Amino acid sequence: MKTTATQQQVDIEKLELSRSETLEEMEHLRIELRSMAEPSADEADMDAYEREKTWALIQTLERKVDSIDHALRMARNGTYGICENCSNRIDPARLEILPEATLCLECKRQKERRSKRRPF
Repeated sequence: MKTTATQQQVDIEKLELSRSETLEEMEHLRIELRSMAEPSADEADMDAYEREKTWALIQTLERKVDSIDHALRMARNGTYGICENCSNRIDPARLEILPEATLCLECKRQKERRSKRRPF
């Protein structure tokens, strides 16, 4: 089930906008991370916590960019909005909230359940 050329272009534009916004947010966080001054001994724990939190946010955004890039490849080949697992259409409301989604909600839930069962 492929999308029309017009819808495909809209999907690509939406994903590229999301990618651009995510990259801007990452850059803002990187600047914030670099600007953190050397803390005094009393501030060290709090500063370390803030640095770790900021770094974790950057890593999360990096994974989001990877997901957006994957969704962009799908949009370019006309399969965006189709679940990679079951081939059903992904709910448009889900794509509105999470444009980089490549799994329908049910397949995503199943994947999360399987990953929770795996031993570390």
